[in-house]
Amino acid sequence: MSAQFWPFTFWKRSWWQQWFRTAVSTSAITTLHPRVIYIVPTRWGILFGVMAFLMLLGSINYTLSLGFYLTFLLASLGIVAMFHTWLNFAHIEVEHLGAQPVFAGELAQVQLKISDKNNRTRYSIAIHFDQNTVVYADIAGNDSPLVAVPLATQQRGWLKLPKLVLHTEYPLGLFHAWSVIRNTQQTLVYAKPSEKNSLSSNNISAGDDKPHPNQMGDDDFNGHKNYQIGDTPSRLDWKASSRSVGLLTKQYSGNVQETLWLDWANTSGLAFEARISHLTKAVIDANAAHLTFGLKLPETTIQPSRGSAHYHACLQALALL
Repeated sequence: MSAQFWPFTFWKRSWWQQWFRTAVSTSAITTLHPRVIYIVPTRWGILFGVMAFLMLLGSINYTLSLGFYLTFLLASLGIVAMFHTWLNFAHIEVEHLGAQPVFAGELAQVQLKISDKNNRTRYSIAIHFDQNTVVYADIAGNDSPLVAVPLATQQRGWLKLPKLVLHTEYPLGLFHAWSVIRNTQQTLVYAKPSEKNSLSSNNISAGDDKPHPNQMGDDDFNGHKNYQIGDTPSRLDWKASSRSVGLLTKQYSGNVQETLWLDWANTSGLAFEARISHLTKAVIDANAAHLTFGLKLPETTIQPSRGSAHYHACLQALALL
């Protein structure tokens, strides 16, 4: 259904909407109480009301009993539709579950859990962040579906979520009910990566580690060792552990890849944001190549490692620089 709910454009202006109550929440869960729900006629609702009024005038002028009957029937239908539009919206519970970090310029998918606690099915609930794409959801009675709401991102760092708008025009489209939620939630936005090749001598320095036949690698099995916190779970030998006391971790020997350092000092000559963008691309490429790499920033040094946790730690450090 259309989100046009009033023929005058000033209803859309943010300065006017600030006069309305909003559902302010300091936690992740917000309930739409009746005091924060507003309802006005849509353009079709206004046309419906004008038509009913003209029918009433005609019935009075010509003393038409059937005209009075039809006029009051339509007026009753409009009142019932208004009540059900409000009822379709009241006491909905909205919980913010956060969003996975994305790169600047991409759409973040904010996960929301929309819940009904009154055993009442809700239809065609529209949800969107201010000035972003609208998504629709139906909520079964006592159900809590997950809804991914898109949010455009522009800059790196912590992004405070804008106001969340929910509205509905169910069942007849004659009335528009809406509510606005303001909260303190935020999501992380990584820096936009550079489009240039990043794994070059301009921003990479080699570590001191050299290949050695006795260093731990991924080639040949080289016995067991006692499990230590931080060992990769995929290298646990469950069969051997079941025959002894304690957990055992498999060891492998082989050539170890040379450690790479992604160094902030090696990107001099570029603008500040360009240096961050360049190193972000280097982190992405090094992770995609399964390289062991570390990151040196002006006030932070992340020791060389591999894996998803290390990858996201490096991107977060660059995003918050």
